[in-house]
Amino acid sequence: MSGNRRRGGARLALSKGERIVAALDVGSSKVAALIALLTPGSEPRVLGFGHQLCTGVRKGMVADMEATERAIRAAMDQAEKMAETTVDKVIVNMSSGGLSYQIHQVDVDIAGHRIERADIERVLSEGRDRIDPAGRTILHAIPAIYTIDGLTGVVNPLGFHAERLGVDILVVSAETAPLRNLDLCVRQALLGVQAIVASPLASGLACLEPEQRELGVALVEMGAGVTNVSVLARGMVVGMACVTMGGSDIVDDIAAAFNTRRSHAERMLSLHGTLITTSRDNHDLVEVLPIREGGPATWITKAQLSSVIRMRVEAILSEVAQRLDELGFRRAVGRSVVLTGGVADLNGIAHFATGVFGRETKIATPRPLEGLPEAATGPAFSTLVGLVQHELKQGQDIWRDGRVSMNRISRSPLERMIEILRGSL
Repeated sequence: MSGNRRRGGARLALSKGERIVAALDVGSSKVAALIALLTPGSEPRVLGFGHQLCTGVRKGMVADMEATERAIRAAMDQAEKMAETTVDKVIVNMSSGGLSYQIHQVDVDIAGHRIERADIERVLSEGRDRIDPAGRTILHAIPAIYTIDGLTGVVNPLGFHAERLGVDILVVSAETAPLRNLDLCVRQALLGVQAIVASPLASGLACLEPEQRELGVALVEMGAGVTNVSVLARGMVVGMACVTMGGSDIVDDIAAAFNTRRSHAERMLSLHGTLITTSRDNHDLVEVLPIREGGPATWITKAQLSSVIRMRVEAILSEVAQRLDELGFRRAVGRSVVLTGGVADLNGIAHFATGVFGRETKIATPRPLEGLPEAATGPAFSTLVGLVQHELKQGQDIWRDGRVSMNRISRSPLERMIEILRGSL
């Protein structure tokens, strides 16, 4: 394990009701950290931000614990130095690991009286008790739509008269092993895990307006390792899927096609990548560095580079279109698609995706937070910003044990003893 993080550093003096929240986006190409101050009645204010390349995550799951731990430590150290404070716990995202969803419907008899807070708590408690993890780990159980006597779409049933009160609860779960690996990496960096949040939910909170969520929209988060697809309607997630391709596949295709290093392929994509070509692109040249250091450089046209990029992006978006069909989204008339994630920065991708999906597609960036650096305002940081937004809405998640920590994930006695000893260092 690498050197200790700063412990016992300066702590901010907080006023009544204020609290600090730390968010950690562990992705397939980067780890980003954010420390924000939450004040009642005010928007969150960013105090610190950190960003590090990460080589330890593949397809959204931890593949190298030491590399992932180093990236987490470095990103959080940057954020803490900028914020001039230290944190003990973080909210971290989960972008893969077999994320799945279910809509649980439950209703109770209230005998026609006026609905009180106790009735709402009773229907939510019954819904929570009926959730069966079935060998998986529950991340979220979020009540979305209430029903009174068959009338759906009730946002707040308090005060209504009804015979029966029902609720639709969105339940998001994940495979246990990938969650344990992620949890362990964070804890090895001497950080506690306050909550693990599904990336699609965080991105949706950061990018989508309430009216979009109500009318219906598909959110496609195109990350480096995976592309998450979520369908929202009536204010809630009604479908979720994952495509195990992303920006790193585009980089690999460029490196393989032109016999260059991945690092240079990523630079080529960043500087010259586009999905919109012109006749001039057949003449404009792009330098290609060889894999072997010191060898002669070669040159390709910008059109050749664009062709490789287009093939992979079309493959990714075609898979996304198939998932949308399976979720029933493409049968809905008039609903739009929103792209976010790092790949959404690729020039011309919204126009290209409109052609693939056959409906309007737009790029979404997270709603700005006060104090957030300009470098972190693009679509690549949607999940990070969404983790803070999720913390603001923590009371809406009724799966308390799942939110607070990973204690529901069974650990061996040896693992628990190691964690106790590590915390005392």
